[in-house]
Amino acid sequence: MSMKLFGSLGSYDHPSFGSRETRMRISPSASHSHMIACKIRPFTGNAASNSRPVLIGRGTRVRTAAAMINPTTRDLQGVTGLYYETNTGGAAIPEERLVHNYLIEAGLAGRIPKGVRIWEETLRDGEQTPGVAYTPEEKVQIARFLDEIHVPIMDVGIPVVSKEEARGVRAIADAGLDATVMAAARTVRKDVDACIDCGVDEIALFTAGSDLHIRHKLGMTREQVKEVAVRETEYAVAHGVEVSFVTEDTFRADLDFVVDLYNACTDAGAHRAVVCDTVGVMTPPGIRWFFGQLKDRLVPTELSFHGHNDFGLAVANSLAAVEEGVQVPHTCVNGLGERSGNASFEELVLALEALYGYDTGIEISRLYDLSQLVERLSGIPVGVAKPLVGHNAFAHESGIHAHGVIKHTATYEPIQPERIGRQRTFVFGKHTGSLAVAEKLRSFGAEATPDQVLRLVALIKDFAEGRSKKDQQDFIRSFRDRVDRQRGVTDDEFRSLAQKAGIAVRTQPKS
Repeated sequence: MSMKLFGSLGSYDHPSFGSRETRMRISPSASHSHMIACKIRPFTGNAASNSRPVLIGRGTRVRTAAAMINPTTRDLQGVTGLYYETNTGGAAIPEERLVHNYLIEAGLAGRIPKGVRIWEETLRDGEQTPGVAYTPEEKVQIARFLDEIHVPIMDVGIPVVSKEEARGVRAIADAGLDATVMAAARTVRKDVDACIDCGVDEIALFTAGSDLHIRHKLGMTREQVKEVAVRETEYAVAHGVEVSFVTEDTFRADLDFVVDLYNACTDAGAHRAVVCDTVGVMTPPGIRWFFGQLKDRLVPTELSFHGHNDFGLAVANSLAAVEEGVQVPHTCVNGLGERSGNASFEELVLALEALYGYDTGIEISRLYDLSQLVERLSGIPVGVAKPLVGHNAFAHESGIHAHGVIKHTATYEPIQPERIGRQRTFVFGKHTGSLAVAEKLRSFGAEATPDQVLRLVALIKDFAEGRSKKDQQDFIRSFRDRVDRQRGVTDDEFRSLAQKAGIAVRTQPKS
């Protein structure tokens, strides 16, 4: 079997190589589960001038005027204008692009700095999701999985929280992982000592950045905040632990103050400045402006971004931060985290890989397995419409969409689901079309005339439209009741525990 490639070539600066590289992503037709990718390196000149037909077969090498093409078994990561289809006749290959990726073509992907690494927060901020409490053994299980897929940095908890938390952090620190194991601490000596005692590689040392937090949360002055931050940074570094210095609520803080605070802690030994959108109020243009200011005013240090998702912008803001030169964005698997969560690990990684053509080093074929593991251990269900890992992410019901996907998977899918360990599904209901029904019949080994297929389509539509929603509504009510019960300690449990502590409490709390 041979393949035919469509489209013009684009190029970008790949972070893992010192030279220019063009990576061609190739999508299979619907009838083939295997995928082929080609790397072309080096690529020089104008993309249009190097556009030419290429006919290749699996495992062959074909030299073009532009470069050597080496087919591999690496699957589709994204659509950059190149596909393959089965070809038996050696027909001429059209040169027009079927799909454009303007991130690549307009050079926007080239804004991504070299050395971007994911800082994973599932075991710290992710565990701060209301109702989530991992056992030490569960934390180690998640940490090992993250390490196996090559996550480079992970914050695994706040040891001062409890003895069990410290035990989990220490167990991960002692697990011999390749990743940098980090724990978080306030600028309080007992917090820092707890991290040091656990044997972590690094401390995420955090304090308030905004005057709102300084006054109403800490009850301190700016000068006091700076003094203790510098003192605890110096203390941690003196004990052989690296420090990433973190300001909370950075984007609502006085810029002059946070610049001074970061610079003081960098001078004290911190090697990274972590900037936090603590309540998720920034937008991508605001992110770019703010980091532009920081880059001009900070002493040399590595920049990191921690984004919350209160307005659904955490991943978009993280991408904007990376475009502006931030090398270490934060994520949580399944978008877990306080309130509406943090930037989703799988979404940010796949956006960098598939949309920007950036090699994150993460083993993305196991992303769905990771998502399911965290869902099971956290007890927080993944949303049905959650990008990439949600139940409907690769599900098709509409006849128009199903028809397109059957003809060519890239028509209504941005990536191959198999690339992240998933399978596409076709749902049969009100919007089902005849082609999907015919394909389903063939999967059962049944042949039908066009008229029979149309009759079956009509029956499916009638059945779906007449189905009672009572079961679904009962499930939603049951699910919400279950969520309310799992969100920490109930009022009855709280009252019982208070009585065990020797505290007299009312029968019911005040409203």
